[in-house]
Amino acid sequence: MPAYVLVQIEIDDPVEYERYKALAPASIEAYCGRYVVRGGESQCLEGHWQPPRLVVLEFPDAATARAWWASPEYAPAKAIRHRAARSEMLLIQGC
Repeated sequence: MPAYVLVQIEIDDPVEYERYKALAPASIEAYCGRYVVRGGESQCLEGHWQPPRLVVLEFPDAATARAWWASPEYAPAKAIRHRAARSEMLLIQGC
């Protein structure tokens, strides 16, 4: 069953964040993940939620998504993201 990682990101250092964007895709692909949404324009249809940047990743299953997040392949990119931005990340089981 697919699993999705939703990430709400507020970028504090755009130059450093560009480094993250260049580095992260290889680790995602190494765990059979793919970008579904990568920071495109969004419009709030109900409520007040308007994230500055939203990313959605798809993985084959939740175990693979967790393995990617904790992986040594993703660790360097994650460290850059932590320096360059504030984020909220959620793992959701698909159907």
